[in-house]
Amino acid sequence: MKTRRPRMRRPASVTDLLGSILRGTPAEMRLKEGRIWEVWDEAVGSKIASHAQPVAFREGTLTLHVDSGPWLQQLTYLKKDLIVKVNEALDEELVKELYLKSGKVRSTAQKSQQAVQRRKLTEEEQVWIKEQAQAVDDPELRAVFERLISRDREHQK
Repeated sequence: MKTRRPRMRRPASVTDLLGSILRGTPAEMRLKEGRIWEVWDEAVGSKIASHAQPVAFREGTLTLHVDSGPWLQQLTYLKKDLIVKVNEALDEELVKELYLKSGKVRSTAQKSQQAVQRRKLTEEEQVWIKEQAQAVDDPELRAVFERLISRDREHQK
């Protein structure tokens, strides 16, 4: 007999739901790491965010693209402060080091425009998404998980 989950006092956030589903798996850490992109602009402030953006994260090192030499130099001096601010925003010490490199930085308007652009999923992708979601027993959660994966795939080129 299948046990029912206890009734929630308040709606749970998708992040909390995914965290509980993925707890103890490598995907749990990837979910935590992905929050860096969500908190970056607010954590470091709009001035810095307009000149430096995260592009990669691996084994505690956050790689940033910085749009000019003077900003590269300035941010070199601010590394420790930036690490502290990002980790505070994450409520967890994920970022241990910053690696700064020259690169193109997208403006807020470009980010908003990109977020709207979606592509149609192929039939193979739709089948793959269904297969990934089968690990979730709860039908409501499974549907949420499928939508999340679908949205992610729709934004990939």
